[in-house]
Amino acid sequence: MLTRKQLELLDFIQKRMARDGVPPSFDEMKDALDLRSKSGIHRLITALEERGFIRRLAHRARAIEIVKLPEAMEKAQPKAGFSPRVIEGDRTDPPRNAIPVEAVHALELPVMGRIAAGVPIEAISEVSHHVAVPGSMLSGRGQHYALEVRGDSMIEAGINDGDVVVIREQGTADNGDIVVALVEGQEATLKRYYRRNGMIALEAANPAYETRMLREEQVKVQGRLVGLIRTY
Repeated sequence: MLTRKQLELLDFIQKRMARDGVPPSFDEMKDALDLRSKSGIHRLITALEERGFIRRLAHRARAIEIVKLPEAMEKAQPKAGFSPRVIEGDRTDPPRNAIPVEAVHALELPVMGRIAAGVPIEAISEVSHHVAVPGSMLSGRGQHYALEVRGDSMIEAGINDGDVVVIREQGTADNGDIVVALVEGQEATLKRYYRRNGMIALEAANPAYETRMLREEQVKVQGRLVGLIRTY
């Protein structure tokens, strides 16, 4: 039998994986459950693992497999039954649901250079080459472009060094969006975007990196992440 907090965490992880395709960060779990520190999340995850509801895979930046759900949660699923789902941060083999670019209508996008998933780097403005992207990956109307990721600060969001991210150009973002942010007109970085107490928080998905708190006029959103391409 699960405690209320354990059930809340399992439900939150399940819903976020279903919505985003990646598990939430520990900071997001902490905020969702209104806990003061991430150590409480670690204890809850350990308890869920000991009770057989989740499984953590070793030697990965983050990989959580939901093994089962409590009966009440399972009945609430849109389809009968439940099949475990694994979300990993640094797979060495292609995901089972990966879409081969050759198998679908593909479009050529300009790769505008490299984006830092770590310490911000110089702003990006020049096309280095083009990459084929499935048309289904392009979200909504508007211009899209691609960037090559450098660094590991977004690894817990499943974004690795060397990945190519697909970005839709837009100047606004919602809390929790992964965006390309231009900092003080000179540095570009890939981070989760939040508004907090009149400030803009650029949050990494790696506990080794601190969240950057900046004034609104210091940050300009240049686009939102809509897809990712990985070469194996």
